[in-house]
Parts: sequence; C-alpha cells; structure tokens
Amino acid sequence: MDPKLIEELRQKYIQNPPEGMTAKLVKNMTDSDLLDMHYFLIEDEDLDDDEFEEGFYIDLF
Repeated sequence: MDPKLIEELRQKYIQNPPEGMTAKLVKNMTDSDLLDMHYFLIEDEDLDDDEFEEGFYIDLF
C-alpha cells in the first residue's frame, strides 16, 4: 500500500477519531490495522439506503 495514503488516513483519523477510539490509539495502530479500520468505516458508504427494505435478514453465505 502507498505509504503516503496510509499517512493521510492516519492524520484524518487522528484529527477525527472514530467513536470509541482516541487519537493516541489511532497514532499507535499498525498500518494493517489502520487500513482494516478504514475499510470497515467506509464499507457501507457505497450502499444506497433505498436498496434495502427494513426488516430482518438472514445471511446464508
């Protein structure tokens, strides 16, 4: 992964840590952990809210 991108992500999350985290935790994360956190935070951004109906779903996969 591009070190410049990783550093940009780290600075982004240090300035505005996700809920339940502190800037110190973000600063001390490994690059891999930082990328994993970023992935899970942006994972749902691509989903359209109108795409799913409210209710209970069972994931069979």
